[in-house]
Amino acid sequence: MINSKTIKMRYVEEADAEFILKLRLDERYNQFLSEVKADLESQKNWIRAYKKDELDKKQFYFIIERLDGTPCGTVRIYGLKDDSFSWGSWILNEDKTRYSAIESALMVYEFGFNKLKFNKSHFEVMKDNIRVVNFHKKFGAQQVSVDNVNYYFSITKEAVQKSYDKFKGIL
Repeated sequence: MINSKTIKMRYVEEADAEFILKLRLDERYNQFLSEVKADLESQKNWIRAYKKDELDKKQFYFIIERLDGTPCGTVRIYGLKDDSFSWGSWILNEDKTRYSAIESALMVYEFGFNKLKFNKSHFEVMKDNIRVVNFHKKFGAQQVSVDNVNYYFSITKEAVQKSYDKFKGIL
């Protein structure tokens, strides 16, 4: 659906349930994600319900794949409101490409800004997830609030364009 230099993103399908569950249960990747039950049928049911939201354009869940088709992660766009969208459920596993974090973030923003026509994005990151907090700050995200658990950020289409210009040499 959306292609970059080394990865592509496509909508999640029910057949992806096992891959998603494996990712979300893996202790290397799930420290900063909401807990999920180790139940394949529950994951399939969640995807079936999600597909209705996708049709209604309420949220969008993607599998991130290398260009050779090897799945290497997930990301979800949700929380659509006014002129902004949120994103999360962002996981990249050991099969990811060198620049898949940058590429997938830019692809999320491309989808949100160009396909969905939003001008900004809002999202939260757990305070302890320092690598992701720093990643978003380097991308131009501005912290707008904080609570005991999360930092809350906003980023504009213009800030993302500046990041794209900065990274286009490697992309």
